[in-house]
Amino acid sequence: MTEPTWQKSTHSEQGSACVEIATAPSTVRVRDSKTPSLPHFTVSPTAWAGFVTYLTEDESP
Repeated sequence: MTEPTWQKSTHSEQGSACVEIATAPSTVRVRDSKTPSLPHFTVSPTAWAGFVTYLTEDESP
């Protein structure tokens, strides 16, 4: 089995806490960048897209 390729957001600052993701056709793995040896969790691409959309929506009145 191939080790996943983890990516950190381009918006994260060097040394700051953030999450990393590793994508595959049917899953998105998510882990803490500060402690990558701890377990990660897995969501569907649809769930991840919904989460990202929620975070980036403009909530201005």
